[in-house]
Amino acid sequence: MKIKCNYCGAMIDETVKNCPQCGAPLSGANRTSEEQPKTIEELQAWYVAHHLPPEEITRFFIGKDIREPKAFGIYKNETGDFVVYKNKSTGERAIRYQGADERYAVNELYQRLRAEIVDQKGRRPAAPTQAATSTPKKKKTKGCGCIMAILFVVFIALVAIFDKTAPNGYYNYQGTQYYHQGSSWYYYDANTDDWYQSDDIDIDRDNASDYRIETHSGKDFEESSWYDAGNTSDDHDWDDDDDWGSSSSSDWDSGSTDWDSDW
Repeated sequence: MKIKCNYCGAMIDETVKNCPQCGAPLSGANRTSEEQPKTIEELQAWYVAHHLPPEEITRFFIGKDIREPKAFGIYKNETGDFVVYKNKSTGERAIRYQGADERYAVNELYQRLRAEIVDQKGRRPAAPTQAATSTPKKKKTKGCGCIMAILFVVFIALVAIFDKTAPNGYYNYQGTQYYHQGSSWYYYDANTDDWYQSDDIDIDRDNASDYRIETHSGKDFEESSWYDAGNTSDDHDWDDDDDWGSSSSSDWDSGSTDWDSDW
């Protein structure tokens, strides 16, 4: 089975770990771990356990061959192949993977789903504070305080909506591992097993899910001299952010997803 390289677009054999054209690693080979779901049934259970909205809201259909526009999904076809797909806004279907490797197929959709959760939480407006929702006092000073609190919440919400900065974390871009921290990028040099400051790369919040990786090789960025333990306000730790929790289904806006790309 042939799959498309994320970096150069070449069609390559699914069994190789690196693209023979550009050298980039295959995302599935780099991002699997023993703790994650390995079968469609396990992915379905993971979805439920993390309190995600109904599939009609998230547009992620696990174990279903949905043909309508704007849908991600995975299913097993009549020949026994596992198919991972994305239906674009036009209704055109892009096949991410089709083959006999269920674990690989599940990982592709699992990683895309986790990245979508991060993006959705990043776009979700901040919840109003108690000061903003409480009944204003009759005293003028209290009224001013309430107005200021409301303005502050609106400001935070606008920042969350319009901030295009990529989340802190590890990325794989054109075959090189990067770490984003605050407003800076750092790259990993395998020859020295260390991290170095990098020029900005073409990744922002909108396309971060295409390059975000959960696992990486070599020295942890947290062990480098660049790591700032206090600069973690924008981190999207997937162990925490996977769980949609008590958030309303209406907070999930699948209309903001890029439905025109292949993945």
